[in-house]
Amino acid sequence: MNKVLEEISKIGILPVVVLEDAKDAKPLAQALCAGGLPCAEVTFRTAAAKESIAIMRKEFPEMLVGAGTVLTVEQVDEALEAGAQFIISPGFDEDVVKHCIEKNVPVTPGTCTPSDVQKCYRLGLDVVKFFPAEAAGGLKMIKSIAAPYTQMKFIPTGGINANNMKDYLEYDRILAIGGSWMVKGDLIKNGEFDKVEAMTKEAVTKLKEVR
Repeated sequence: MNKVLEEISKIGILPVVVLEDAKDAKPLAQALCAGGLPCAEVTFRTAAAKESIAIMRKEFPEMLVGAGTVLTVEQVDEALEAGAQFIISPGFDEDVVKHCIEKNVPVTPGTCTPSDVQKCYRLGLDVVKFFPAEAAGGLKMIKSIAAPYTQMKFIPTGGINANNMKDYLEYDRILAIGGSWMVKGDLIKNGEFDKVEAMTKEAVTKLKEVR
């Protein structure tokens, strides 16, 4: 397994971040690090994503910072230019995956069916995203899909929160979980980074009860 993915596995929780303004990147990163989660998936849903990744990488070199919601090869290049250390997409796109492999950057495409996982397996991946986790059948579905793909691990994202996170983390085929409950948009918009830090600490406490 790629070293970056191994580090994500050790951290256990991957905050999924949507930043509307790059000025919030530094205080958000500081809150996550102080809370015990030195990592972030900065989604390419906004124009501020590329600059936000660059800021986090510069100001907090100890953090693992990647790009999420990557839909095109061009976005992969933008993310890597900003310093992204991994790429995550909501679905499987063969061009995106192959481009990441060529660039030697870890990529975890979104899957929610055995066919999706099969495509990733064929390209040599051993970690995939499972999205949208709760809507697509949750942990029960992941266990069913995981059975024939004995080497594959999963990063479930979508509908995971403080109430159900431990259920996912207890399953040994879960590399890490992705979630946004500790980095909600309204908290970031209102500059409530103290609350982000507090909720991050709570998540880490629950994580340590399982791992």
